[in-house]
Amino acid sequence: MKKMVNKLKKVQIKKGDTVKLITGKDKAKQGRILLVDYKNHKVTVEGINMAKKTMRPSQQNPKGGIIDISLPVHISNVRLICSKCNKPAKIFRKKINDKGVRVCKKCNEIIDKVQEEYGK
Repeated sequence: MKKMVNKLKKVQIKKGDTVKLITGKDKAKQGRILLVDYKNHKVTVEGINMAKKTMRPSQQNPKGGIIDISLPVHISNVRLICSKCNKPAKIFRKKINDKGVRVCKKCNEIIDKVQEEYGK
């Protein structure tokens, strides 16, 4: 029997991007991406989906206590914010100077920085 292979769609979000949450308890909040888990399609966003965790005493934290941590959310629940139009937008990939760059569908602004101008 053939083994079913889960074909993963290419992820359009990278670490350091600013995103907006579109569903869930923190809907409409914005934050910076701290970690991207490509295998499980999850992202950890700064200040979103917070939970309390109890820590045991250690050398770094001698008292222990309760801390806040960011839990991951599914990548389909976040939308990348375009730097030009400042709105959550869908993005597509385009080849410019033999490099694939991300482009905003709303304003056609290049999200990734390209070394040379693409008009040449």
